[in-house]
Amino acid sequence: MKIPLNLASQPFRRDRPILVGSTAVAVLLLGALGLLISLIFTDRVQLADVRRDVVRYERSIRGVSAEQAKLEAVLRRPENAEVLERAVFLNQLLYRKGISWTQIFADLGRALPPNVRIMTIRPFVNKDNKVTLDMTVGAKTPANVIEFLKALESSPLFESVTPTSSLAPSQAEPLYRARLTVNYAQRL
Repeated sequence: MKIPLNLASQPFRRDRPILVGSTAVAVLLLGALGLLISLIFTDRVQLADVRRDVVRYERSIRGVSAEQAKLEAVLRRPENAEVLERAVFLNQLLYRKGISWTQIFADLGRALPPNVRIMTIRPFVNKDNKVTLDMTVGAKTPANVIEFLKALESSPLFESVTPTSSLAPSQAEPLYRARLTVNYAQRL
C-alpha cells in the first residue's frame, strides 16, 4: 500500500479558522433569532393588552353615545324644542356680549399707524368661538394701508390677516380704502 505524500499536488488547507468563524457567526445568528422570537412574544402580549383596552374604550364610547342619543331625543321633542332654541339664542347673545369693544380699540390702537383710520369695524364670533374683525380702513396712500397690515401680522393679538377688497380715492371719498378680515385673539 502506497501513501501519497506529495504536497505539491494536494496542498495543505487551513479550514480550522473558517470553521471556527462560521461557528461563531452561526452562534450569533442563533442568538439574534432567539432575541427576535422573544421580542415577538413580548409584542404579542403587549398587543393583547392594547386590544383589551381598545375593546373596553369602544364599549365605553358606545355607552356614552347611547346616553347622548337619549338626551338628544329628549331635547328634540316638540315640547322641548322651544326651550332649546331659546338656549341657543341666549348663548349666542352672551358670546356677542362677551366681546370687549374697549379691548378691541386698545389693541388696534397699538397696531394702528398714525396715518391710517379705521372707518368701519364689525366683530363677530366664528364657528370656533373666536372673534373675527371685519374692518374697512382708510389712508392717503396704499403704502400706509400696507404698513397697517404688516403691523397686524406682526402683532401676537391678530392672526390670519386677509385683505378682501380695496377702493381708490374718489371725489366723494379722498382716502384709499381697504376692507380686511382678521382673527382677533380675544377669548370669550
